[in-house]
Formats: sequence, structure tokens, C-alpha cells
Amino acid sequence: MSSHSSKQVKRKTSDPELPSRFSMVRSFQLADFVTLGNGVCGCLSLMFAMKALITQNTDFLFTSFWCIPVGVFFDFLDGRVARWKNSSSLLGQELDSLADFCSFGIAPAVLGFACGFQKMLDLVVLTYFVCCGLARLARYNATVAAMPKDSGGKVKFFEGTPIPTTLVIVGVLAYGVSCGKFWRFANPVYQHEGPFAVFSQAFTPEHVWGGEITLFPGYELHPLVLMYGVSGTLMISRRLRIPKP
Repeated sequence: MSSHSSKQVKRKTSDPELPSRFSMVRSFQLADFVTLGNGVCGCLSLMFAMKALITQNTDFLFTSFWCIPVGVFFDFLDGRVARWKNSSSLLGQELDSLADFCSFGIAPAVLGFACGFQKMLDLVVLTYFVCCGLARLARYNATVAAMPKDSGGKVKFFEGTPIPTTLVIVGVLAYGVSCGKFWRFANPVYQHEGPFAVFSQAFTPEHVWGGEITLFPGYELHPLVLMYGVSGTLMISRRLRIPKP
């Protein structure tokens, strides 16, 4: 009986219709591994930002900041490698978009939260920014085949600002932290109660760059968070066309 079952298992594992082991990894091109480097940077940025909030240690926060420009480098490099090896693929395109969303969409928003943009209205703006980045990447994937290209097959222009431009926001935050405009953890005050108590910020208003304004009772906003709203709006614009280098 055991001999019969072992023969069945052997026939099953040798089924020609089944993909070979690690077939997906072995199908990756060199450019795809470079793209994964971008995704790794985004994941590490998120983890170090959370570590910074837990430990209140700016060293982890600066490490999180640095992960983003390294991700931009990988994002720049993967396209060059793909053209050099002439190995572009649909898998590589989707992988690139997912890595970009992690590194330049989610990570900058989490860094904004870590720097003190934690009011309920701040969260609305940060969520809008993330959704704009997601929509921007989805639109690009859906329309790239029909967009005008040069003789080398490269898209001539971007519709809306490319999502890696959110590096500018990360730079502003890093500058603010280095200058002491964020992150002064002397006895954080929690004064809010009610259904949104979980979103109470761990920073006093004077310790968040630009302060805060009250739009209506119980709902404050840090004006500096609006740079996320502007960035998101520019990303989804179809009238804004930027030549692709």
C-alpha cells in the first residue's frame, strides 16, 4: 500500500503541467532584482519609522529617511538595467509599481505621521496622498502601452508628477528633524478624549513645525501636512506633462 502511494506521489510531483520549483524567482531578470532593492528600502523605512516611535530615538528616524533616497537610486537604476539587458516585462512593470508604492507612497506618509502629523485631519490628508499615489501608478500601468514613445520605445513624458518626487517631502521632514523643529519628547501631553483618542498626537503643538490651526472645535490641522495634499494632487493631474529624462 505504501509502495503504491509513493508511486502516486512521484507521478504527481513529476507532472509536466506543474511549474518547476522556484520558477518565479528563476524567471526574474536582473532589473527585477534591482527593483526588489527599491521595495526592500521602502519596507525598511517603514520598520525604522515604527522603531523610532517606539524608542523615541532619532537615529532610527534618520535611518528611515535615508532609505528613501536609496530607494530612488534603485528605481532609477532598474530602468537603465532593463534597457541595457533589453529585458522589460509585464512582471517587471508591475513589480516596479508595487515597489514604488511602498517606498514613495506609504513610507513618506508614515514618516509624516512619525514626525507629528497625527491629528485626525492630518490623517485625512496623509490618506489622500497615499490614495493619489496608488491611483497614479495604476493609471500609468493602464495607459503606458498607448502613450507616445520615442524611437527607443521609451515614454516621452509623465502625466502628473512621478511618485519618486515625494523624496522632496522626505527631505523637508529630515531637515525639520535635524533642526529640532520636530521630535522633542519632553513629557508628551495627551489631552484628547472621545472616539478619536487613539489618534491623539504624542507631540505638543509647539514641537511640530508650523504649529497647528483649529478649523472647528475638536479638529485641528498642522498646516505643513498640506504639502502632502499638494503632492498628491500633482501626481494625479492629467494636464501636467513632464518630459521623461
